[in-house]
Amino acid sequence: MTEPRFDLPPKASPEVVEKRQALAERVCRELQLVGFTVYRGDLTGGPHYLPGVDVHVTPFVDGGVYADWRTDAELRDPALDLFAQGIDYTNPPPVLRHYHTVLDQMQAVLMAILASAGFEVEEPDGHAHGSMVQVTGFQP
Repeated sequence: MTEPRFDLPPKASPEVVEKRQALAERVCRELQLVGFTVYRGDLTGGPHYLPGVDVHVTPFVDGGVYADWRTDAELRDPALDLFAQGIDYTNPPPVLRHYHTVLDQMQAVLMAILASAGFEVEEPDGHAHGSMVQVTGFQP
């Protein structure tokens, strides 16, 4: 029996990844200046569940630099547990609405702060990237 094979997307060149790493560090510094707790989830090598802003680099050709707001587990886990139980999406429970509102508002805040600081930001595809913010460049 052969093992299933999963094809990963092609990786970006080392030079592109290096530029993304530098951009990610600049994003971290800016967010720390305004008072956010920031960490590089991609550099820890494991799951990242800490509250604050997770800035990470994806190494794929279509990848980039992303900033993602993470809530504390006390807010996150009950909301996510509801998905496993099945919910009525037309009338979600209050805890899920609150969690969703927090993520939406923090995405808007991160986009506004980073844009004000000179970063080029985009709202990526929500199905693939949830409430993340994509940082595509910097213009001083």
